[in-house]
Amino acid sequence: MKVLQFLLVVISSSLFSWHVVAQSIVYRGFECSNPVNGNDPAPTNIPVESRFEVVEKLDSGMFRLKLTGGLPRFVENDQRICIDSDTAIGFVGTPESITTGGLPLRLDSVDATAYFNGHDLVIVINSIYTDLSQFRGTFSSFSTSRIQPVTNTLLLDYDHATATFELKKVIHNKGFVHTSGSTGLLTPFIEIIIPSFAATGLFEPPLILAPPSSIIYRFE
Repeated sequence: MKVLQFLLVVISSSLFSWHVVAQSIVYRGFECSNPVNGNDPAPTNIPVESRFEVVEKLDSGMFRLKLTGGLPRFVENDQRICIDSDTAIGFVGTPESITTGGLPLRLDSVDATAYFNGHDLVIVINSIYTDLSQFRGTFSSFSTSRIQPVTNTLLLDYDHATATFELKKVIHNKGFVHTSGSTGLLTPFIEIIIPSFAATGLFEPPLILAPPSSIIYRFE
């Protein structure tokens, strides 16, 4: 029996190997109709896929992944599910990547890190969302965009019979960063940094969410 269990783990791990060309797991759904509001899981009729592609296999069951398309969004007491790309994938803004207006660019994909032991798959994704609302006003006043660092941790179970991964839980957390002020004041700016930020504007611990119905990722 122990030999059989060991073989199953080896077979499962080989399926999720970076040596296989374009190895991915995919969930298909529809875009979110309100991309920014994390409390609104209403979908559109526009199909989209949440795809994790294996970029590199590391030691001890660790993998580097690339996420495209976005992540399933769902809330408590609501059967609807949509796929969010705006906050799940986010933006990048460096001297090399910003636009001519100095604004960050929307990403097409974002890095993720995974651990797989043959049954449990844990994926962590970090992204940064911005509303691109920065401005400079009169009397040297200024305000940065509203920036939200976002972390999603996905917990999935591997089904050996169907060779699929079922999403069981999502741990979701977002912070808040904003700076405003005026160069003409003694205190030139005020920085607001909230590590765990709720829609109400108050501190809130990370959300632990369970899907209202099955969310299955399949190999491609």
